[in-house]
Amino acid sequence: MPVRRLVLDVDKTVNEPDLIRLASVIEAASGVKAVNIAVTEIDIETVGTNVTVEGDDIDVEALTRAIEKTGAVVHSIDEVVSGAYILENKPRSR
Repeated sequence: MPVRRLVLDVDKTVNEPDLIRLASVIEAASGVKAVNIAVTEIDIETVGTNVTVEGDDIDVEALTRAIEKTGAVVHSIDEVVSGAYILENKPRSR
């Protein structure tokens, strides 16, 4: 089943890699067509980011290895969309 979207919680140091380099490395991973990186928090030594990746058949292991080679760390996979097409999350109403 092809993975089409991932939302990752990724931390990096303040200095390395910069966001442009991180985006470039992610985009080069197998199956990735687009990437969005948003900074979620900054402290003295680290920057927390929310990384959204879309593609036709993302190689999750290759993507994770590529991110970690830059010195960044994948803390969690917060969303996965897989299958024949991208299905948007519909929050439950109560």
